[in-house]
Amino acid sequence: MRIAYLVTRSDAVGGASVHVRDMARAMLDRGHEAMVLVGGEGPVTEALRAAGVPYRSLRRLVRPLRPVADALAVFETRAALRALRPDLLSTHSSKAGWVGRVAGRSLGIPTLFTAHGWAFTDGAPSGRSRVAILAERLAAPLADRIITVSENDRRLALRYRLAPPERIVTVHNGMPDVPPDLRADPAAEPPRLAMVARFDPPKDHAQLLEALAGLRGMAWTLDFIGDGPLQDAARRRVVSLGLAERVRFLGDRRDVAALLAQAQGFVLTTHWEGLPRSILEAMRAGLPVVASDVGGVREAVADGETGFLVPRGGVEALRERLARLLADPALRRRMGEAGRRRYEAEFTFERMFQRTLAVYEEVLVDR
Repeated sequence: MRIAYLVTRSDAVGGASVHVRDMARAMLDRGHEAMVLVGGEGPVTEALRAAGVPYRSLRRLVRPLRPVADALAVFETRAALRALRPDLLSTHSSKAGWVGRVAGRSLGIPTLFTAHGWAFTDGAPSGRSRVAILAERLAAPLADRIITVSENDRRLALRYRLAPPERIVTVHNGMPDVPPDLRADPAAEPPRLAMVARFDPPKDHAQLLEALAGLRGMAWTLDFIGDGPLQDAARRRVVSLGLAERVRFLGDRRDVAALLAQAQGFVLTTHWEGLPRSILEAMRAGLPVVASDVGGVREAVADGETGFLVPRGGVEALRERLARLLADPALRRRMGEAGRRRYEAEFTFERMFQRTLAVYEEVLVDR
């Protein structure tokens, strides 16, 4: 099989770009041909080179909505696909999904779109949601299949009548495993918490800081792992809350697995999501997870078993759950072990890869 992957951003590594890199590498390892088309050059293309994944940079494919540039991006993508002549096109992220579906359909190439969380999900700004629904209703008929990373996202797609049920399939995210020496010891004292997230909407670092500000009497430290435009505001908030000695800003890192192995708990506070890969990384490490109950998060985190779910923006509920974890090493260990078992059963990379490959093959047979 010859497959082309299309993703928008090269300037910041995110869930969609990591997914594309790992899928392309796995396809190559199994004897298929794979090429990634990506907008521009940056950390994403560096990661592709490091993984030995061939790619082609598209100059016109950019994240902001720019009608003229977007039209030119369709023609540029179409030219690249005509040269590659793939059997299948797999598109990822909203802009690449729209551009790629138009280009793929115009060339008669079987095309899929993977939604890594809808822009119109519950909690997203209403104005943005209305535009996203309209854009997706126009583009959805151009895809042979739509893959959603959570059942919640599939239900949203059906609610807004984007496509018939048989053309929308859920394939949960999956993560490659790590060696045993990168497993955490959740019961270790004093507990260190970690949050892996860009300082960018929809993440809510402020909610976590407000909750922890009420737990100064307990022993804890916090690592923020990630970069983004709102980091300076978070730094100022840490100082104003008197938490500067407890919170570290580690920036964008390539050793996230090693950092999680040093933690005793994982937190993700956010306003909306698809199915966050960072939560799966934490479960893989054997960490208990406290996360906002949004999107498909509850499909990964079993409340009261592998961690705790808290309401979007609910500072008091978050503080209470964190206090329980911080005070009870045995609870942290029990939840972390349950999370690791859940990862092994439901969220391995091999499971995701095989289910995605089955969708590829089904589309090609249909054509």
